[in-house]
Amino acid sequence: MGTTDDAIAAERRDLADLFDALTPDQWARPSLCAGWRVREVVAHMSMGFRYSRPRVLRELLAARGSLNRMTDRLAHRDAAAHTDAELAGLLRTHARHPWGPPVGGRAAALAHDVVHGLDVTVALGLDRRVPEDRLRIVLGTISPRGARFFGADLSGVRLVADDLDWSYGSGSPVHGAAQDLLLVAFGRRLPAARLEGPEVHRFVTA
Repeated sequence: MGTTDDAIAAERRDLADLFDALTPDQWARPSLCAGWRVREVVAHMSMGFRYSRPRVLRELLAARGSLNRMTDRLAHRDAAAHTDAELAGLLRTHARHPWGPPVGGRAAALAHDVVHGLDVTVALGLDRRVPEDRLRIVLGTISPRGARFFGADLSGVRLVADDLDWSYGSGSPVHGAAQDLLLVAFGRRLPAARLEGPEVHRFVTA
């Protein structure tokens, strides 16, 4: 079994291949990230490769200290500045780049890639399955603090995977594929048919 760094590199290369195969229409479609098309999501995924820490701090100051405002502005700006092939290629070229979120270590870096990859594939209706070894690493990063950070209210529910021996939380069961439940824990809303349970209305699109 490889390291988490191996899993990150493999995920980035797989996603680069997938993004290379998208049509211009697919690049322009909405993702699961509110206000972002597929283009903005893929541009955001490579932000950590292209911006040094001092530049990120300058951009954060320009956004008056708002991380969300900064990432939104940079995603739109960078999506407009690069071609489809360039955006996909950045993931492939930087498959072994050591960037990661400020907290959470290498598992959080893998989570960043996996979740944003799903933001694209689920929104486009593509049946891409995250390899189980990578998925289990990312499922292990779910925590009450993380759920709150991403705006996920998991109070009173138990996420129960139908395709893996995995569950999280306690309360009314919400059933679905493990990777769909991962998206729920990261604050995404999914098409209703992907989840089952009395409380699914809290986690699906209208």
